[in-house]
Amino acid sequence: MKLHELQPAEGSRKVRNRVGRGIGSGNGKTAGKGHKGQKARSGGGVRPGFEGGQNPLYRRLPKRGFTNIHRKEYTVVNLDVLNRFEAGTEVTPELLIETKTVKNVKHGIKVLGNGNLDKNLTVKAHKFSASAVKAIEAAGGKTEVV
Repeated sequence: MKLHELQPAEGSRKVRNRVGRGIGSGNGKTAGKGHKGQKARSGGGVRPGFEGGQNPLYRRLPKRGFTNIHRKEYTVVNLDVLNRFEAGTEVTPELLIETKTVKNVKHGIKVLGNGNLDKNLTVKAHKFSASAVKAIEAAGGKTEVV
């Protein structure tokens, strides 16, 4: 195959439909927009959620709840992730960041009990789930709240 023989794969390129370019195209004159009306005008159409003047759903339903400004968001670490460390290691939040196990610590690290832990580790974190504490201690390790 030579450079001038290169062609895109069949069906990978589609010709753009040029509207309003003569009646022979099938999309001439009104360019597929029909006759007059709001949707035929440039920039025409209604905003999302508009129901033709009827009170829209988002206004008919009551407001509910609030956003707690004091909410703490913890970075989650599961037990199966801790298996990458050698037995007897002291796993701290700093070590988790250093080894790129977690990217960004928001308000701290919470260890959850998802997966299996085979090694005895001393895990230091800001929070632990009950199942995580049970699994770490069953593997011969220790938990410590920082």
